[in-house]
Amino acid sequence: MRGAKSAKWVAMAAVVALGATACGGGGDSGSSGGAKGNGVLSVEIGEPQNALVPTNTYETEGGQVINALFTGLTKLDADNKVVNAMAESIETKDNKVWTIKLKSGYTFHNGEKVTAQSFIDAWNYGANQSNAQQTNPLFSHIQGFSDLNPGEGKKPSTDKMSGLKAVDDSTLQVTLTAPFAAFTSQLSFTAFVPLPKAFFKDPKGFGEAPIGNGPFEMKGKFKHNEEISTTKYDKYPDASKIAVKGVNFKIYSNLDTAYKDLVAGNLDTLLTIPTSGLATYKKDLPGRTVDQADSAVGYIGFPIKYNKAFQNADLRQAISMSIDRQTIADKIFLGARTPADDYISPTIDGYRKGACGDACTLNPAKAKELYKKSGGLPGNTLEIGYNSDGGHKDWVEAVANQIQQNLGVKVIAKPFEQFQTILNDLDAKKYQGAFRMAWSMDYPDMENYLRPIFSKDAISNGSNYSGYVNEDFEKLLAQGDKAPTHEDAIKTYQKADDILLKDMPYIPVYFYTMNFGFSDKIKSMNVAGHQILWDTVKLS
Repeated sequence: MRGAKSAKWVAMAAVVALGATACGGGGDSGSSGGAKGNGVLSVEIGEPQNALVPTNTYETEGGQVINALFTGLTKLDADNKVVNAMAESIETKDNKVWTIKLKSGYTFHNGEKVTAQSFIDAWNYGANQSNAQQTNPLFSHIQGFSDLNPGEGKKPSTDKMSGLKAVDDSTLQVTLTAPFAAFTSQLSFTAFVPLPKAFFKDPKGFGEAPIGNGPFEMKGKFKHNEEISTTKYDKYPDASKIAVKGVNFKIYSNLDTAYKDLVAGNLDTLLTIPTSGLATYKKDLPGRTVDQADSAVGYIGFPIKYNKAFQNADLRQAISMSIDRQTIADKIFLGARTPADDYISPTIDGYRKGACGDACTLNPAKAKELYKKSGGLPGNTLEIGYNSDGGHKDWVEAVANQIQQNLGVKVIAKPFEQFQTILNDLDAKKYQGAFRMAWSMDYPDMENYLRPIFSKDAISNGSNYSGYVNEDFEKLLAQGDKAPTHEDAIKTYQKADDILLKDMPYIPVYFYTMNFGFSDKIKSMNVAGHQILWDTVKLS
């Protein structure tokens, strides 16, 4: 879901505004042990792409808010391991039929009890093509998904997936179309949270003031391009473990501005230090910085299906081989990024060092040869779009200069004011140039770096902005899903990865490192999948 903002495994893995995502503890803080201020923290985000509906949130900006407002069946812990959240137990004998027992005591913020049906109704809504939800493809493993997705121009014959059954209020049975060992990991993504009955009465209104079941509840409505305010939900079962009294998600259009606010004490946590602050952030925030591995991957993508100029694989490889990744990592990011050599993050089982080979290695002579062989670009000109609210200007312009010098073509770096804007233009097939993109995992599995970004299903509902389709790739995804063991699945998914590396619908440019800082109102905190683990936030 998030495409460039952080490692998202909130399963936001989705598309993020990398650089624009931050979390924090601004305003004030307060804990049961006596903290500075009133316990309300501020968190930096960019303007969410859509209203705050979990199944229609597939980027990190909105994902940060959904993560605070809702609790799903599983979640990531401080070690990036999947653990039970609202699920008391999850059992299966064959990785196909799953029985999930719910913990008691969970209610929505309007007092309604959370039941197995609350999950079923939410998942059916997300899976129904008529609702055009961003996370629709994530439900494709569930039996009956195809009935809700008969295809463009056709109307679903039902609004319920046959694989979902409420045995009783606290027991959910899920039958998949085939074994899928990563199902419990997938459940940690925010698309799989429950929804109250109020949502279905007014989905549009709900998105402006969502009613969740998580540790924080809305305080007023979503103030677009300003802030989203929440307060602690005292009836949350684990409320005693949450020291923070409220979270104000402050919406920024410029990451440098957010960083200045952090240093000045007007913001509490920034999950992505901008390039302008990388040389000084440890001095600016003494003892209040964290550097850790991040699951996100940064790319340059191409609208292959929608612009014939990019449909030649030799052309895409030529552009890739004209990029000096090491210089970008060292000079622009000061070591805060590492050169990408695979579509899979090094933090994920299945990553292979050097998998991309020559295609991800600087070689101007070979790049020119491939460029000439491909027939080149119309007007010998390349445009690369990027969101200027995410701290991407420096590196995108540097890449543009490298391509221009090494290929002898004119390259234009085109800024979009907000991540939301370029995502909407890509969704509408309106923007035809190359584009900056990034993926932060939704859940820790190799499959999550393949299907949500490059599968056929992800074109209409997902993050396949290139429109890329390869039937051999599709077959390998299906085979990997059905593999009897995690190890067997990895071997098959790696074959699918090899097809991507050959076709190169996106160019892998760098792997992220999470460099973030926080204010003196926070003593310590943990982040996983680019989501703040609110029960780990300790206030000063």
